[in-house]
Amino acid sequence: MSEIQKKWYVVRAAGGKEKKAKEYIEHEMKRLGLESYVSQVLIPTEKVYQVRNGKRVSTERIFFPGYILIEAALTGEIQHIIRNLPHISGFLTEGKDKVPVPLRESEVNRILGKVDDLLDQEEETVTPFVIGEAVKVADGPFNGFDGTVEEISEDKKKLKVMVKIFGRKTLLELNFGQVVKE
Repeated sequence: MSEIQKKWYVVRAAGGKEKKAKEYIEHEMKRLGLESYVSQVLIPTEKVYQVRNGKRVSTERIFFPGYILIEAALTGEIQHIIRNLPHISGFLTEGKDKVPVPLRESEVNRILGKVDDLLDQEEETVTPFVIGEAVKVADGPFNGFDGTVEEISEDKKKLKVMVKIFGRKTLLELNFGQVVKE
């Protein structure tokens, strides 16, 4: 038997329910024994770092909220099965006949390449600060204060920022994540 020809398609999912929709697709294909028709179901995400309560927390953010990418051969009932699963409102289509349009090879490579690059990236690339640059304290007890960068410690990822507190200049040592550029 020859290899089934698969293409990448975009499936619309309910916002915030992308992971659940992905699980439904994978489970239904497995249940019906149709795994050979749907090889991959992807939700392109990236790691985002935030500072909460003074701690750096990493979370995943979805690149295309409300959309899932699937590599599938939409033959026979496959399209109908996927379209009628919970949290899925259909495929990205073109024209009156509502035929799902496969992504171009260049689009797939760009999206998958971006996902691969982000997976290879262990640590976020920190925006470099410049001495003398105006910054605003975004976290900690001095939240909301404006200041200027006096010293940068790249290896420790810390800044020394000159801030005016009660009319007097005070030097603060802060993490990169506690400061935003003005």
